[in-house]
Amino acid sequence: MPAATRPLLAADYFDGQQARAQPVSLQIDGGELVIGGLALPRRIPVAQVRWAERQRHGVRLSYLPGESLLSVADGPAWDAWAHASGLAEPAVVRWMQSWRRVAAAALACVVLIAAAWHYGVPHAADALVAVLPPAVERSIGDEALRAFDQRLAPSRLSAERQQALQRAFDDLLARAYPPGQRPACSLHLRAVGRSGIDANAFALPGGHIVLTDPLAEMLADRPDVLLGALAHEVGHVRQRHGLRLVVKASLWGVIAGGLVGDVSTLLAVVPVVLTQQAYSREAEREADAEARRALRAAGISPAVMGVFFDRIEARQQASRGPALPIALASHPADDERRRFFETD
Repeated sequence: MPAATRPLLAADYFDGQQARAQPVSLQIDGGELVIGGLALPRRIPVAQVRWAERQRHGVRLSYLPGESLLSVADGPAWDAWAHASGLAEPAVVRWMQSWRRVAAAALACVVLIAAAWHYGVPHAADALVAVLPPAVERSIGDEALRAFDQRLAPSRLSAERQQALQRAFDDLLARAYPPGQRPACSLHLRAVGRSGIDANAFALPGGHIVLTDPLAEMLADRPDVLLGALAHEVGHVRQRHGLRLVVKASLWGVIAGGLVGDVSTLLAVVPVVLTQQAYSREAEREADAEARRALRAAGISPAVMGVFFDRIEARQQASRGPALPIALASHPADDERRRFFETD
């Protein structure tokens, strides 16, 4: 384009050395920005200029090498000059100037986030759980147990009763699992204290299984049923469901390296996650399957779980106290679960 026909634009030039602006003219010539009106005209490759983005209002500022900049108060004049000079506007700026494109981008983000939550996060959580060593899971479980113990109280059952329950649980594990496959589970007996959790059993990461006094008392005449409830929690331990809850809930705020290398963030969210999140139906089915297999291996009919469901539902109807989302007692049996345990 001949020099006489190349568009000119008036601008203010700040050289980065003094606060006073110098009036200059701008022109594009052969891939360079030519700044006229200076003692010595300055030529700068277009690629080295941080060009001002088009916007509805405000001064246009373009940053030059060497801490200098250009300022144009007339925004429409700047836009017209940039267009006539053939300056290509970044695609992202063109998108931002169109409400339809912005709306489409927002919708795409919503779809992407939804897809990530339903498909990506579960797979990512499974991958992270697979690489977390047992020592880390145990630390997470220890922290969770300490958090729950702030709401629970030491068991008020007699020492003999506690010892009998511990022996029965140990015997269940010994009969249901070969020595090399026995899960590292520990039973903790607790009174409900000020938690109001009532009759419950729940599993925490690292093999901690908590049994409350009301549930032990409710099934005092049916130790086989109580073992079925504990076998269900062993299923959650073996499948690492509690850890999966924590990792899945943490993925949005913690990078994968932090999950594997620094568990401090995980430890901070454990109590909140485990008191507000419920196992999925798939997780409950997996725990039920483990309970049925363990009961059979221990010589106990899985059908005894029908007694558990009947009693826990009757207790929940009589008392509307809060239930812990991760606990077995917070999931009243539906017909599918009843049939599962009743079918040999």
